[in-house]
Amino acid sequence: MKQCIENPDDVKWDEFWAEQLTQKEDRGKDWDKAAVSFHKRAKKDDYHDLLFSKLILDENDSVLDLGCGEGSITLPLAEKVRSITGVDSSPKMLELLKERAEEKGINNVKTILKPLEEITYEEVGSHDVVLASRSLNGIIPIKETLETIDKIANKYVFITLFGPENWKIEGEFNEYIGRENKHFPGHNYLFNILFNMGIYANVERLDIMAYREYENIEEAMDNGKFRLDLLNDEEKNKLKEYLGNILTKDPETGKLYNKKDKADWILIWWKKD
Repeated sequence: MKQCIENPDDVKWDEFWAEQLTQKEDRGKDWDKAAVSFHKRAKKDDYHDLLFSKLILDENDSVLDLGCGEGSITLPLAEKVRSITGVDSSPKMLELLKERAEEKGINNVKTILKPLEEITYEEVGSHDVVLASRSLNGIIPIKETLETIDKIANKYVFITLFGPENWKIEGEFNEYIGRENKHFPGHNYLFNILFNMGIYANVERLDIMAYREYENIEEAMDNGKFRLDLLNDEEKNKLKEYLGNILTKDPETGKLYNKKDKADWILIWWKKD
């Protein structure tokens, strides 16, 4: 017999979120090691243009970019606003961001080396817009982090999370080697956490059109999604075999692809009262 929930507001969505993440052993990543190749991979789809088209910004705005990485979002935004502060836990990522800012002559960017869930209002103060682009998926103290984000923002908050189709071929690979699929919590968890906080957010799907393309099987293996650092030699061989079976060579470009292998991102945003 199913239990009925008398009051949906009593559902502890943040606890469900934390429980699902705790079970997912591969939620973390060595971002210092990933930093050099991250920018190259990030440029291969239309995520950035789609995100920028949704942001509501003014040239006088100050922006807080949480999980800024090497600046693929931070630096283009810096040219549109008064100032931007990037927060990241990876020294290497911030080092690359600073180098790229200097190369481009951008001088309105500040950085903070810290896990984004440890940021406090007292430390960073208020900002007109807070952006968490692809950076909250693995954060366990999610409710506390969202409360801080909402307190910091004067005007708008924009968050992107994995969509339901984001891990399609990775999930199929896990089935191929007989490994259980442990997913990141869905964006509906975060929406409901916000709802219980009294924040009634907008939800949109970013319609990514471009699928990923690779020069060879080795590049497809090392695309940052299969977590090679967590695979043993036998599993790596099976991954190579699996990709050889599912990837097709484009006769015009010579690159390998699979139409199911593309990003899927959900934008959740709200305007401050």
